[in-house]
Amino acid sequence: MNETTPAAVAQVPAARKIHTPSGGGTPRPAATGPEPALKQRLAELLQRQGVLAVLLTVVIIASFVYPTFATLDNARGVTVQASFLAVVALGMTMVIITGGIDLSVGSVFALGGVLAAWASQWGILPALLVPFVVCGAIGLLNGFLIARAGMAPFIVTLATLLAARGLLLAFTDEGATTYLVPKGSAFTELGQGSVWGFGYPVAIALVLFGCGGLLLQRTSFGQSLFAVGGSSDAATLMGLPVARTKLLVYTLSGLLAGLAGALNAARLSSGVTIVGVGMELDAISAVVIGGTLLIGGAGSISGTLWGVLLLAVIQNLINQIGSLDSSYQSVVSGGFLIVVVVAQRYLARSRRTT
Repeated sequence: MNETTPAAVAQVPAARKIHTPSGGGTPRPAATGPEPALKQRLAELLQRQGVLAVLLTVVIIASFVYPTFATLDNARGVTVQASFLAVVALGMTMVIITGGIDLSVGSVFALGGVLAAWASQWGILPALLVPFVVCGAIGLLNGFLIARAGMAPFIVTLATLLAARGLLLAFTDEGATTYLVPKGSAFTELGQGSVWGFGYPVAIALVLFGCGGLLLQRTSFGQSLFAVGGSSDAATLMGLPVARTKLLVYTLSGLLAGLAGALNAARLSSGVTIVGVGMELDAISAVVIGGTLLIGGAGSISGTLWGVLLLAVIQNLINQIGSLDSSYQSVVSGGFLIVVVVAQRYLARSRRTT
């Protein structure tokens, strides 16, 4: 009978532990020492919460430079203005985590506002249901063409962007008709009322983000989003409903864009036709600045919230300066976006090499 001697055992190399990232991807060797492990954790923390550190730094500096910035009234104005983009960006976050994109949300947002203002003459329930049905149907169409027909998300959502804007113009006689919310309507209160000094849209956005965080982190559907974004083929082999997941996530994006448009109409007491132009780019910027990867498979709801607030604070600072017009927001936002994308590539590379 053969026996393995201690010397022979010593010659056998120890098995190397392999670590597979939770968000999917190629397995990599686990960190074998305290310093690589610390670098890896630091890179992950910066990717997830780096935008929060930037936001806090900007807020602190602005509070010292501009006395009117750190006032409660200004905080109320900033958060209300950010709440509509936040609701849209919430749906965009889930779409991008799956590796997709939704360019239609700006037009759907505007269409939802006009439909809500038109339907408000029959009460608050129709004012919410009509944009929900129409905008949800647009999102469902996006999901069907992408998930079932296998079409590219960029092309599909670009087409529905144009279609939704065309439907909006047809419904308003090329923008000549503006639908007003009746005075004293409960629907107006939904956009102009407040709780603890902050507008109802802010409270609604926070509740939706809380629900979105639970959905993403505590449900099988949320985990399916990460798996589909990491690799659709691998998710299919795992038995996950890839097509259904994509169908649901685009439908959800349409519903949230329609809700944001309805809330905006309630706040303005009218269905403004010119809103939402370029909103899809703001939503994508907020999501990416918040740490969600455009390639899919990784992201967080909280990061998107900080990204939205950062863009809102930048806009408010431009208004505080007074000598700059709003076009500078696009310049600053674009600069932030470039810096964040470069930082994400560097951090991802650092995590692979540790």
